Amino acid sequence: MQFNVAETAPYSQGKFESMRAIIFIMLCAGWNAQAADRTFESGPQKIHLLELFTSEGCSSCPPAEAWLSKMKTEPRLWKDFVPIAFHVDYWDRLGWRDPFASKQWTARQYQYSASWKSESVYTPGFVLDGRECLKRAVPPSSSERPGVLKVVVADEKITAEFNSGNGPKRDLALHLATLGFDRTTKITAGENNGRNLHQDFVVLSLASEQMSNGKVEFPLTLDARTGAIAAWITEPNQLEPIQAVGGWLR
Repeated sequence: MQFNVAETAPYSQGKFESMRAIIFIMLCAGWNAQAADRTFESGPQKIHLLELFTSEGCSSCPPAEAWLSKMKTEPRLWKDFVPIAFHVDYWDRLGWRDPFASKQWTARQYQYSASWKSESVYTPGFVLDGRECLKRAVPPSSSERPGVLKVVVADEKITAEFNSGNGPKRDLALHLATLGFDRTTKITAGENNGRNLHQDFVVLSLASEQMSNGKVEFPLTLDARTGAIAAWITEPNQLEPIQAVGGWLR
């Protein structure tokens, strides 16, 4: 639609400015509503889930976090792998309380450790598709084809569906993490005292919901810190992801 300024000649300048302001607000409102809707779809080929367990209180973690930040410009990001960073809280005792740390993320790492028959946890620690990963490298493309995971973010709710393409749909668990980017923290205590740490793919929240017949819908409000989402599905009460998907919200 074209807006012709000449057609406003009979109006006063004040009325013209008011009309222009109204049109601008309407256009912005429509754009924002459209921008808030996002659809993320995996395709049938497996997308890897790469997890980093880290802490601002650990002097060994900044290099691992710097490596993870480079994934923002990796062409295969979201297409072949989804990276996320869980900040654990067990190093807070060294004098610096990590603002992104959560007991929930620590418990998750301990769950992994127990599944591997290990008696300890450590940072930085990478996990690839539910397995301990000692090699810091971009995961290769997978030859597995578990099915299509589709996640829609719209109107402050999440709608997800998984279609394996093989047989009837079954009950699964969906996990959805909101991710923060370009987080900078000035450390004033602990092992990283005096450093400015820059972090990306930081897990800000994690919701887990049961999928009935491969589908689920639940409310989720995204705040201004959220730059992307990551979602993955598992068997109920299991850690190993079947399929994952993720992408930018901005």
